[in-house]
Amino acid sequence: MGNFSYSRRKFIGFAGAVAAGYMTPKRLVADPTTNSTTDTVTNSVADAASAPQPVFTVGKFEKIYDPSVGEKTGWYINDHTFIRAEDGTWHLFGITHAEPPNGLDEKIFAHATAPDLLGPWTKHPPVLPYDKDAGETHMWAPYVLRSGDKYWMYYCGGGANASGGEDDAKYRIQLATSTDLFTWERSPDNPMVVDGFDARDPMVLKVDDQWVLYYCATIAPGGGGNHTVAAYTSQDLTHWSNKKEVFIHPEKGYSGGPTESPFVVNRNGKYYLFVCTNVGYNETAVYESDSAFHWDIANLVGKFPAHAAEVVVTPDDKWYVSRAGWSQGGVYLAELTWMT
Repeated sequence: MGNFSYSRRKFIGFAGAVAAGYMTPKRLVADPTTNSTTDTVTNSVADAASAPQPVFTVGKFEKIYDPSVGEKTGWYINDHTFIRAEDGTWHLFGITHAEPPNGLDEKIFAHATAPDLLGPWTKHPPVLPYDKDAGETHMWAPYVLRSGDKYWMYYCGGGANASGGEDDAKYRIQLATSTDLFTWERSPDNPMVVDGFDARDPMVLKVDDQWVLYYCATIAPGGGGNHTVAAYTSQDLTHWSNKKEVFIHPEKGYSGGPTESPFVVNRNGKYYLFVCTNVGYNETAVYESDSAFHWDIANLVGKFPAHAAEVVVTPDDKWYVSRAGWSQGGVYLAELTWMT
């Protein structure tokens, strides 16, 4: 499970079995230093019986950004997000910390910019240090979109108990906004969502006339039960309601399960859910559906070796998937080619 420096003990379920180990709130089940795919050609193959031919292929991952540049020691980026500004500049934000990994000490977001998605990328000072007074215990998994005259960043701020310690059953998804992608202000309406166990990794998509906020958690708010992807809807990006469990995995447990880093795209009338499985540190699975509110595990249409993958589309309609993570050396991109 890796040499993790956490003191909290949990019993984590894996496909019906029970294993005792150090609980990390991110990526528990594999050692990232022993499963790198930096030099691996990654052509995905749809391996579900329901998919007679590949739905997509993924090319070779190439490193585009190293957060260790200018530092005295190695740094990593984990869950991350890309956004193209109105002036054409690309911005990258992500969980960051010095090696070795320490999930509960990830308290700032990395920030870098580039004139082109493939680079060159320029490092900037980090943004949004965690705010204890806002009930935050760390800063995880930003997702940024533009709507109206500003940018909206959703992220997991953790959850604090009465004494200020970690409360996994009260994790909060927070919102901060910006007009320039450099200066951010937390929303006075925070938190957007409070859920457990370890509700995190938010992603937002416009579906018809409403916004949908996806995130991963477990079906039992106090911990345990099936790993899930849940969703709330909103008309204004601030007030969220109507919770749905949109993907329920048969595996049960706590953190580090098979539904992390959910990312949804709409293509040709189909909705594709990308999730990090933690079956090996670098594995992303993709599920297909006719609905933005339900995926079934039987509709797996492909896998590829990536951790915390994001899907990025350029103005000239080129598709890419990214990967990053603990001890991975930075952020990587590979071309995503749809076969349908």
